[in-house]
Amino acid sequence: MQRAIYPKEQMHRIKYTKITKEEIGRKLAARADWPACASAYSDALSGKSIRIVTDGGPVLKYEFKDKRKLTIAEGDGFAVEAAYGALELQNAVFFSHMVPKILKGYNVVIDLERNLATVFEVWFAGDKDSAGLVLDDREVQRHIYYGYVDVPGKDAPKTRHTLTNRVEGRGFHWKQDTGIETLELYPSVVSSSFVELTRFGGELTFCSPSDYVKVNDHLFIYDRTECEFSGIFTMYLMDLLSVMQVGVRLGFNEKDELEYYLFRGTGEIVGQLAHFEPFNDHGEKIVLGPSRPQTSRKGERPVYRPFRDNQPMPEEEVWQAVQKSTKIFPGGSAMAGNKMEISDYLAGKELTVRYDNGGPVWNYRFDDRRKLRWRREGESQWHEEIYEAFEPDEDLIFFAHLHSGTRPPESVQIVLDFRNGLTSCVDSKLGSAYMANEVSYRFIFGVMEMPGLVPPRYWRHAFTDELVGHAYTWNYADTLTSMHVYSTPHSYSWTIFMDNGALGMQWSSPSQYAKLRDGVYLFSWVEEACNGGQGTIVINTKTMHDAGFSFGGGKDGLNLGTMGAFARHAGFYDIKKYFGPKA
Repeated sequence: MQRAIYPKEQMHRIKYTKITKEEIGRKLAARADWPACASAYSDALSGKSIRIVTDGGPVLKYEFKDKRKLTIAEGDGFAVEAAYGALELQNAVFFSHMVPKILKGYNVVIDLERNLATVFEVWFAGDKDSAGLVLDDREVQRHIYYGYVDVPGKDAPKTRHTLTNRVEGRGFHWKQDTGIETLELYPSVVSSSFVELTRFGGELTFCSPSDYVKVNDHLFIYDRTECEFSGIFTMYLMDLLSVMQVGVRLGFNEKDELEYYLFRGTGEIVGQLAHFEPFNDHGEKIVLGPSRPQTSRKGERPVYRPFRDNQPMPEEEVWQAVQKSTKIFPGGSAMAGNKMEISDYLAGKELTVRYDNGGPVWNYRFDDRRKLRWRREGESQWHEEIYEAFEPDEDLIFFAHLHSGTRPPESVQIVLDFRNGLTSCVDSKLGSAYMANEVSYRFIFGVMEMPGLVPPRYWRHAFTDELVGHAYTWNYADTLTSMHVYSTPHSYSWTIFMDNGALGMQWSSPSQYAKLRDGVYLFSWVEEACNGGQGTIVINTKTMHDAGFSFGGGKDGLNLGTMGAFARHAGFYDIKKYFGPKA
């Protein structure tokens, strides 16, 4: 299916205000009836007194006056009155409230059958993370306490709700009673990816740090915080049997409006990806590994904050760095440990690539397996470049080179389809509308011209959504494996494996996909608002191998490198039906 789609360049471009603690306090106090709810509140707790004891955390004493008002006392402290809301799901009740005059609250799940409780304390930050970086006040923080409901005359339960990997890899479509629809995918035990089908049009995938807690064999708690974005916290209890949810959303949206409401939702399970940790690992403890040690700081969690480590650079500064260092196929990259062999298919050939709609026309002479000459049609002077080429499918060549001397620096990654007389090009340059050390690019399609080859008049390689929903692990080297989830026609996410084989840290990027042949695809992405680098690969699902190139630049200069990895198919989400123009 051919579609005229181009990068939106909007993945991490939503501007969020640095809201102060004072502003947050005023907006929380502006309404006395938080949280809102589109459905009827539950009265399951009305008239009850409950004492929740947590392990290593607070003792919370509740008096529920009715279905909207409670008093809370922490430990031996004085009781304060607050508004709350509760919803029931199966044999559990969930309730949420803020504590007046301070920027924190509690979200609590009570397992009525076993008198167990899991408490999520939430607060607006203004704190620092483990690296000492100051967090935005608007970003909701959370800390999980496991405990029980104290019942007079009964011993404390010996079991607790626990962290779990039981829902790792699961995917859902959810529709709330608010009308909001999302796709929510759990490829990781510490993160999740989600697509806002109604809020942001369903084009892009976002990733957030997440927790997964097992209540019983069919009830699970999930949460996420949109760190580095709005800072909004979303949490819900879900039942896998009925595929229903009850939960809360707390935080400030892109208009700086406070959203604090309960919701009910109905869902559909859209797929399940594979697990890769040992069978005796049930996910009750998250082990990130020695390179990413965890501490016991309250609220700490593994989270990517890449834009803080990759600040925008002025164009002149980037240009000076490029003059000092330009590396062309330097080798040694962990991303190239399992790359394909370099091909000499092009050596000695001459050809022209002609791209559609007034696109470029380039003449090529390939002197050997590493050196080429090129020129624009009509130009008398030839430009010499170093190139490398791969043959990811029979008579299908993928090669790349720089356009040396260009400012901003440019690179082309070109597919030559000798069987069909077609060519596709990812035409890239260093610099975007947002930062000079970030790559921007375009896909262009056309034909090849050379003696003995008759190019088609109308047929072209084309944009595709055939990969959408699929997940592949990519083993670049023995020390580096990640998993791609191709989650929308315009974006994807990648997840890094932890030491025990569980899937861990996750991030996402805008991307584009083109079909070259049955089972063979051209795929390109830019790690936008991150390191700014580009990856462009040809994926062959028949050989389960890819071949490609990396391009990027910044304070360390310019780099054009190679990459390649072996693949395993990790599962599939049936989600293509949720994308496309709305009727």
